[in-house]
Amino acid sequence: MATEESGTLGRDGCLDVPSSSASVFDLDARLPGQAFTKLTGDSLFCEFDAVLTREFWPALRAMARWHGDDRVELLVLEPGPDDLHLPERRFQPTRSLSVDADEDDYWEEIGFTSDDDFAESIAVSAKVIAVTGPSGRWGCWGERDPEVTVFRGFPDADTRNDWRERFGPFLEVSAALDSYLSLAFTGHAVPDAYAAALTANYGPPNSGRP
Repeated sequence: MATEESGTLGRDGCLDVPSSSASVFDLDARLPGQAFTKLTGDSLFCEFDAVLTREFWPALRAMARWHGDDRVELLVLEPGPDDLHLPERRFQPTRSLSVDADEDDYWEEIGFTSDDDFAESIAVSAKVIAVTGPSGRWGCWGERDPEVTVFRGFPDADTRNDWRERFGPFLEVSAALDSYLSLAFTGHAVPDAYAAALTANYGPPNSGRP
């Protein structure tokens, strides 16, 4: 098993929020608000469910390795520990995997192997997630509603473009509003106020949406 526990045990037996996650994200924020507290620069978006698949692990591992992290930390923010805590399985909403882990190790931690653990798996039950590493220099924030995940922490444009090509598709905010996010709203129309806030928080400097 490639899992490492991070943080400390709380009163209910679940792990407390890792300090790296708390320093990278505003854990109370929700899109279109700004979820990143200290990471600036380019943002890329993908579909939420894509991150919670076996095949996405190499993309997360690559981000960790850019910044010298030896592990990837995944935190489930919603549902909270009280909703997900299962005494017989001691469900932990925090996962910490070595960068030497492989796709099967990742799926073992977030996925399911039978109908018995399908509904309680992170891949199915998670509604809001935050992923980063000990360096706090990269991160991804995902929400099942509106079905997107946003990434930050690219060292430079070439690295960003290479990662995007290898592990995508990923979209910038304007394209994400027209594709991923449009499907989350009635009539496939993103409200103007939502689009403006998302663009202001995750678009390039001085960007705007017509």
